[in-house]
This record gives sequence, structure tokens and C-alpha cells, in this order.
Amino acid sequence: MAIWFTRLALDRWRLAEGLREGEGADAAPLALIAETAHGPRIAAVNRAGLAAGVRSGAMLADSRALCPSLAVVPADESGDCVFLEGLALWAQRWGPWSTMDLPNGLFVDVTGAAHLFGGEAELIADAGAALARRRLAARIAVAPTAGAAWALSHYGPDASILSSRDDPLRSLADLPVAALRIDDATILLLRRLGLKRLGELGGVGRDALARRFRKLGMPQANPLVRLDQLLGRVSEPLLPVFAAQAPLAQRILAEPVRHRELLDRVVADLAADMARLLEAGGQGARRLELGMWKVDGEVAMRHVEPAAPTRDAAHVFRLFAEKLGDIDAGFGIEAMRLRASWTEPLALTQGDIETAAEDRGTSLAACIDRLAVRLGAEAVRCPDPCASYIPERAQRWQPPLAPQPASQEELAFHARPLKLLDRPEQIAVIYESPDGLPRRFRWRGAVHDVARSEGPERIAPEWWRERSTVRLRDYYRVEDQEGRRYWIYRAGLVGDGRGGEPAWFLQGLNG
Repeated sequence: MAIWFTRLALDRWRLAEGLREGEGADAAPLALIAETAHGPRIAAVNRAGLAAGVRSGAMLADSRALCPSLAVVPADESGDCVFLEGLALWAQRWGPWSTMDLPNGLFVDVTGAAHLFGGEAELIADAGAALARRRLAARIAVAPTAGAAWALSHYGPDASILSSRDDPLRSLADLPVAALRIDDATILLLRRLGLKRLGELGGVGRDALARRFRKLGMPQANPLVRLDQLLGRVSEPLLPVFAAQAPLAQRILAEPVRHRELLDRVVADLAADMARLLEAGGQGARRLELGMWKVDGEVAMRHVEPAAPTRDAAHVFRLFAEKLGDIDAGFGIEAMRLRASWTEPLALTQGDIETAAEDRGTSLAACIDRLAVRLGAEAVRCPDPCASYIPERAQRWQPPLAPQPASQEELAFHARPLKLLDRPEQIAVIYESPDGLPRRFRWRGAVHDVARSEGPERIAPEWWRERSTVRLRDYYRVEDQEGRRYWIYRAGLVGDGRGGEPAWFLQGLNG
């Protein structure tokens, strides 16, 4: 069953304002606007605005020229998405699972459930009545596939039903090609080819369409993929929405709190409550959000993301204590809430009772969390080796406790320096022509005479990702007269056809 909310953003705004359609502020022309790179654009418009000539997708300046009395309200796409997610969970009364069809639709799996409502027609009637009670305008359709249900809900008669015994292509032949859920550019191309209805696609050779539309990895750009999904020839993966209860602990304070000592005490109590909730569910927190409601109505939010799942109340309190130093309580904080918005399974373990007090807070994860709170999450990273011979690509940075890849190609490197520069620095080198050892080089204004050198270690360009003009590198380990060691390389060879004279760079230091 496909449910298309024809005015989702406006209906949500009316519900938030406590209005009915055509009442109060909604009686005058009104539009929801979204900020774009070219200025405000109309995202949704009510019936009065449509009657005045305002259309969705138009620029606000052009719409104001048509309707000077147009009132505008900022659109909230993220809020609409959260609202739609709640509707997806609510819609599971008609089937075992549901999924969102962004930006304004739902799919509900009603396979084998229609008889519980008396049939598919009664199921659609029940869904329509329930949505009407919630003051949501919607079109509903039932079909064997998600693609066919979507097409009927958007372009077919309201409350349409397509039986599994019917021929989908014949039943939907009069619908426009836009019913395939393809992008605007593909729709325009099909119309230029004279294909405006779904039935007309059946009269064209599949090979001819396949040659025209080769974006096989993009369903919204390939009418053949969408047509196969509509007809049920290929499966269409859908991601169900499941309800997940986030552990929540809160305190409504008898007297507003203004001093740090009392604030810490409340946070410690919330951390203890959260630890009990997480332990009861066998979970550990990966993201914790602390909300503080002030007397003047302002809300202060702080959040932490431990490196590993945790339910240690003392550790959670220490993490938040680092973030409460800049809190301005104002006239006081009257309510506080601690919520674990991201949890992971964490099994119960029997610890060593005698050494628990000594080891508390000294684990690697606890150390990383305290460093991340003080220095910032991006400042604490762990190097991860990558399969590349190019030195600057041989590693990447990832979260400290992120799992290592299951398989990684083993690369046998020669000795690498202890320190690599962020970017190789160009140097001037005197060397034995055409491709001999370096004898002297100038770096950062100082001249270094080479006492010993080793090399070259030749590293060829990665042809599968580089341009054809990239030059190979010959690396040398050199030591100057004062015993300092450097890692330098020559980019290119004389007469290699990929540029002028070879260039020299210093990339690393070793001792």
C-alpha cells in the first residue's frame, strides 16, 4: 500500500499552529519557503496561494510580484522527515512493516493483511478515515509491487486497487511516464522520443531503449529498471522503519539550580539512572545528549560520543563535567534530561571486585574519551594502513577504536622515515647526471653536503588513478656531513616525455 501525502509540509504546519484548512492564517495566501543558492524558493503553497497564481518551485520574488499579500513561513525539511518517520511507525497498524518514500510518502507491506479489514477496499477506506481524523490529505493505492502502488497513488484514481491477477502494463497503460519514478531529465528525453504513456513503452524494442539509457546504476535515470520494478520482474530493496526506544533519564527540580556544585550533583544522579537503564537492556551508550531547561525558556544542550559503548556512570559524569564549564545558568535551571540517542549491545561482565576501584577510568576507551572531550573529536585519530605504495596514500586517519578492515593487502616496504612532511617540499639538488646519486642539496635556505646515500627505490605512478602525465619517483635515503638523515626523491627522468627536467623533493626526516 502506497500513501502519498499531497500537502505534508502544509498539513504539519497547520497541526503545529492548531489550524484547520482555510481557517485563521491559512485563509490568506501562504507559502513555505526554502533557502537556495539563488535566493528563497517556494517549497509549498496553500489553496489560497494557488488561486492567486503562486506555484511550488517558483522564486519568492516572482511569486510576490503575482501576489503581494503572500505570507511566508520558513520550511523545515528535517522536521518534515521526522514527522514522516513517526507516521511510518503509526502506519504499521495496517501491516507488519512500513518504510518512508521521501519526501512525502509511505509504503506499507499489507501482504496477507487485507482480509483482517474485510478486503483491500475496506483497508483503503480504514486508512483514509484514520488519516482524515489526523487532518492529513493523502492519496492511497494498493498494488502487488511498490512501483505500481506509487504510480497509482500519484497518477491514478484515488483509492485505486491493482489485483495480482491483472496485467500491470495494460492496467497502467494510460498513466504518464512520470509514474515510473524517474528524474525530470529522463522524462523530458522520453517525451522528445514521443513516449508519453506507460503503454507506449511496451511497443518499443527493449534493446533500442537500452542503447539510449545506459545509466543502469541509477534507477531514477533508467526507465527500463523502473519498469521492471513496477512489473515485478526485479526486486526493489526497501528499508523498513523500526521503533527504537532511546533510554531517557530526567529530573524536574523543585528549585532552580544556579551553582555548579548542585549542577554536578544532578548530572551524577542522571548518569547513575542512565547506567541502570542501559544495564537492564544490555546496552552501552555511544552518544549521550544532556538537555538543560532554564527558567527563561532557553535550552542548553551538550553531547558526548564515547569511543566504545559504556554504561559507567562515573565515566559519563566526568565526560560531561568537562563540557559544563561554560554553562550560564541565568535565573536557574529547572529541568534536566539525559538521553542515549545511540546505543550498542554491551554484555554483562563479572569484574574483579578488589581491583575495580584502581582500574576505573584507566582503560584505553576512557582515555580516548577524555582526550576527545578536551581537544575535540577530530583531534584524536588513529592511522590506518592502506594498500598503496605512494607514501602520502599509504595510510588514512580513522576513529581510534574503529574496527580494522577484515582483509588488507600486505605491502612490503623498504625502511620508511620516522617523520613524513605533510607535503613534500621542493629542493635544489646537485646529482650525477642523468640519474645518479645526489651529492648536495639546498633545503629551507641551508646547503647540505651528502656524505652517504642509498637508493634508488623506484615507485611508479598508480596508473589506474593517475593521469598519464604523472612522473615516477626515485627515492634516496641520504645522510649529510653532520649526521642528519633525509628521505628525498626525484620526480621523473630526463627524456621521459612527461615534462621538462626532473624535480627533487624532500618528504621525510629520520634522525
